[in-house]
Amino acid sequence: MADEIKSLDDLKSIVAGSAAAVEVEAPREPQRDKFGRSYATGKRKDAVARVWIKPGSGKFLIRNNKGEFIDYSKYFARPVLQMILRQPFQVANVEGQFDVMATVAGGGLSGQAGAVKHGISRALQLYEPSLRPALKAAGFLTRDSRVVERKKYGKAKARRSFQFSKR
Repeated sequence: MADEIKSLDDLKSIVAGSAAAVEVEAPREPQRDKFGRSYATGKRKDAVARVWIKPGSGKFLIRNNKGEFIDYSKYFARPVLQMILRQPFQVANVEGQFDVMATVAGGGLSGQAGAVKHGISRALQLYEPSLRPALKAAGFLTRDSRVVERKKYGKAKARRSFQFSKR
């Protein structure tokens, strides 16, 4: 290679050619286990969800803290939370084509629903990489990093001061 470089222009063309080769990304490979499932972890606030998806009829089971699997409509009773969980499938246009099994821990119901949604989105794009652009455009692959602010000393809450009394 050293004998090929005769001038600065030759060097620049070689460097430009290697930079162009680096920018081209290899197509992503589907990541599935021996059972044909894809696994992903979703997080939101203090909640963490472990999610497995596989092709199926659209069953959706959530494992609670007692270790029993129950239907998502019983665990997340509010219609808004159920809608949040269905969003990744609607955006990817694969509603009713995957069975979901998830375990959730920490946080409240709203945070857990957001964590499961994040996990489903990540698992979908691992199972079928062609779904990634739609999920990314909808913002479902980004972890919502907002967490509760810590309480500071000398304050009633994180920012609220104690009531001021002049006399």
